[in-house]
Amino acid sequence: MSEDKKNNSNNLITNIHYLSNSELLKTRNMIKIVLTTFLLLIFLTKTSGQVNLDSLSQQIEYANAETQFMFGEMYCFGKGIPIDKKQAFYWFLKSAEQGSMKAQSNVGYMYYYGDGALIDKKQAFYWYKKSAEQGFAEAQYMLASMFKDGIGTLTDKKQAFHWYEKSAEQGHSKAQCNLGAMFKLGEGTLTDMNQAFSWLKKSADQGYAMAQYNLGIMYYYGRGTTSDKKQAKYWITEAYEQGFEEAKGLWEDLELWKY
Repeated sequence: MSEDKKNNSNNLITNIHYLSNSELLKTRNMIKIVLTTFLLLIFLTKTSGQVNLDSLSQQIEYANAETQFMFGEMYCFGKGIPIDKKQAFYWFLKSAEQGSMKAQSNVGYMYYYGDGALIDKKQAFYWYKKSAEQGFAEAQYMLASMFKDGIGTLTDKKQAFHWYEKSAEQGHSKAQCNLGAMFKLGEGTLTDMNQAFSWLKKSADQGYAMAQYNLGIMYYYGRGTTSDKKQAKYWITEAYEQGFEEAKGLWEDLELWKY
């Protein structure tokens, strides 16, 4: 072997990256998902052009949570098969029982709104809580709202604040707005106008109209920030242009057209 070949060979050996246990697990899971998706495509593209749902369902019944979630989405949104919310619920529930936080949140949603299942606010609370505890921002937001309004559980403003904060920290615009409101009103926490302003600003910057409206009010009256009528005008206008009707009345009441 030539000297160059020996050097290249040595480089290959020394540059090998040995995967950690967690990296191996992620890689294996990705391979499973890819293979499962491939199998789904085979079923969906049979020569007859028809989906063999019976055969497909039998295969998915014992599949991993991610695959069952994907199957639920196919039924929920009509991806290659007719929309069937009851079947979507069935597969989301299967996936949720295996620990998928996205599926748990979807099951919570379907119980909450009676979409593919009978309305059951206690079950909605149960599944949203499961998902929220795994860190899913939308579920954290919904769980907070249920604690705040006593839906499916007893009213608990401190728990509402806790879960809004968890969701807001992940960038959920509605949670950020509601967290700002709780700081402003002193619900579930001490009143803190600076924090109220900060969270409303984060939400408004993402385009959430209710936050833009409330941020405009805080700028106008100088709550949590220096009074700035031009900024008040800007944010109230932003909210109104998104169809937030209260903003129009406020525009006229505060005569923001002057600024």
